[in-house]
This record gives sequence, C-alpha cells and structure tokens, in this order.
Amino acid sequence: MESPPFQIHIAFFPFMAQGHIIPTVDMARTFARHGVKATIITTPLTAPLVSRTIERDIELGSKICVLVMKFPSLEAGLPEGCENASFIKTLEMVPKFFKAVSLLQQPLEDLLEECRPNCLVADMMFPWATKVAGKFGIPRLVFHGTSYFALCVSDCLKRFEPYKSVETDSEPFPVPGLPHKIKLTRLQLPSYVKENSELSKQMDEISQADLESYGVIMNSFHELEPAYSEHYKKMIGRKAWHIGPVSLCNRDSTRDKVQRGGVASIDENECLRWLAMKKSSSVLYICFGSMSKSDFSASQLFEIAKALAASGQNFIWVVKNGEKTEGEDREEWLPEGFEKKMQGNGVAVGAQEWSRGERRILVKMEEIEHAITQLMVGEEAEGLRNRTRALKEMARRATESGGIIVLRFEFIIRRP
Repeated sequence: MESPPFQIHIAFFPFMAQGHIIPTVDMARTFARHGVKATIITTPLTAPLVSRTIERDIELGSKICVLVMKFPSLEAGLPEGCENASFIKTLEMVPKFFKAVSLLQQPLEDLLEECRPNCLVADMMFPWATKVAGKFGIPRLVFHGTSYFALCVSDCLKRFEPYKSVETDSEPFPVPGLPHKIKLTRLQLPSYVKENSELSKQMDEISQADLESYGVIMNSFHELEPAYSEHYKKMIGRKAWHIGPVSLCNRDSTRDKVQRGGVASIDENECLRWLAMKKSSSVLYICFGSMSKSDFSASQLFEIAKALAASGQNFIWVVKNGEKTEGEDREEWLPEGFEKKMQGNGVAVGAQEWSRGERRILVKMEEIEHAITQLMVGEEAEGLRNRTRALKEMARRATESGGIIVLRFEFIIRRP
C-alpha cells in the first residue's frame, strides 16, 4: 500500500504585540496555502482573533490551526489578562512583561512535544526558542518584522561603534560598512545601542540566537531593498529568505483585512463610506503602531494635530485616545475644536487608550506640514506615487514567484 505524501508541519510562534502577531499569522496562512500544515501558538486573549482570521483559510482547505498557551501575567507581577504589549500602560510594566515572556520557554516545549512540528518559526523576541527547537531536533527560523536595511545598520553600529567617535549627541557620524552613505546622530540611536542595560543584553541574546538558528525569514522582497538584502546575506553572512510582503495574502477579502488587528473605535463600514467619497490618492493615512503611546508626548501629538489641520489634506489618523493617563486626556493634545472642524476632511480610528511617553525633541508643526505637502501635492508627490505603484507591482510579482516554495524545499526537514 502506497504511503500518504509527506506534509511539512511548521509551528509559528509570534511575539505578543500586534505588529508581530499580524504578519506572523499572515505568514502562517501563506505557508498553508502552499501545502504546509501550519500551527499558530498564541495566548488565550489573542486566540479568538487569530481563529477569526484563519476561518476563511480553513473553509478553503488550508491545514491551519491554533494552539493556546497560558501567559504567566500574575507570575510576573502583571495584572491578570495583561498578555499583549499593547496593554502595557507604564514603564514599570515593561520588565515585568518581558519576565513573563521569559517564562514561556517550558510551555513552548510542552506544546512542541504535543504537536511535533518539523520546523519552528519563532519571533526574534524569543532568543531561547533556538535551543528549544534544538531539543526536538528541528530547525528554528527567526522571524524579523523589520527590514534588511534596519538589520544591516544595527549590525554595523554594533560592530564598529561609530557613535563613539563624535563629541556631542547632535553631531552626525557616518555608519561604516554599508552599501550607501548613511549618517546618524547619537540622539537618533536607541538607548540599548549606546548604553549597557538589561535591554542591551537582550538584544545581544537575540543577535546570538540569530547566528545559532537555521536562518532568518524577512517580511520583505528583494526589489524593495536589493543592496541590503545582498549585504545582509553576503557581507554579514546570515542565511535569510525574503518572503513578503505577506499582507498580500489578504488581497481577496475585505473581511480578512478587517479582522487582523484590534477593535477600532468606529465601524469599518463608516470609514470605507467616507473613503469612497474621496478622490483617488487624496487621503493621507497616519499610524505609528499599537505601542505609540510610549513614543509620543502630548506636546508632540499636539504638533501633529495642528499640522494636519493646517495642511488642508484629507486624512485618517490612527491614535490611542479616550483614557486619561497621568493627568492628561485627549483634550490636552488636540487643538481646540479640532474634532468638530475635522469632521468633513479627516477621521480618527484605532484602539482606545493613549498614555504619555518620555519627552523628546519635538518635530514642529511647520516641519510636519511641509512633509505632508511634499507627500500629497505637486510633481514630487506624483513621483513618489509612481514609485509606490511600481513597488506595489514588484511586491505582487515577488509573492507570486514562489519565494515560500523555495524556502519550503531548501531547508532540511527531519522527517519522522
């Protein structure tokens, strides 16, 4: 009797933050559509959202499922149910959250023992996942949600430490070893690059786990950053595959796209009706991610709001709002009468909380307004749109050319 065909089984383990969960789930769905059995490992509060997202894929015959592991919030000193980075409201909660993440090693081993995949795709934020996969004799692939360019710059900063050659935080310095001339200042660097801290140790562990893993998966495509995808693989010497943009797996269904993130403050149909009334390429979309509450002060948000109002452009601004935090509420960073005036050429959507981040040098209203004008008006704006359309077509071709199929057959799978 002929044995059934072997089906590769890959477990996907996203970090507990929207910017990591969404592309990881899209990646698992894309792999499943190429004949892979996909298992997504996540936490109780995220599981229903993931299940809704993959529902249509299951209906269409994809082998994809969800396994749930308890997130140890209470064990790490967090409030019960705080199992996503977007729930972090104070800086004091950050180390506790990462403590909880570190406690997931044994639960992950237990689930891998249960489902026995042939490969583990684990987020970069789980450096210990490489050793966990090694216990089961399977390859671990690291998922990086950022770009090749960012990884190359980070590697050169770590290797050459060029920021030590300047005397002030505002003095530009060149980043050596890159395909292009890139200049930065110390003010533009994250603290973990310049200082020895717990976070810098974690980033070192992540880099080391990259080296020890089977390779890296990037949500990018060669034509988007050709010099840096080559530099990362040939000069830095990391084995990597670009398989993105994985979000294109959603192009056939509006429902798929709507269900991928958190719950918005307005109905999606209301937003779509408003968009349908606008001319093509006339709406500016502003979003800084689910963790933006830790990146912007009320003063900076106020400057952004003033610039949007002054620009005269249609816009959708995704911003956390509606909850008073540390004495500040929405009225403190919105210009007087902003929402009433904007009801006709803009709409704010998104999650329901915002809190103060550390104070930084403000980007002023005039600078933001100038950037908006450059992006939306005139010949320069049309050139950017043309470039974007060309990249859109390249991205479509890249995802249809079998990048995932190449990955599927290139790395060694140990069959049971």
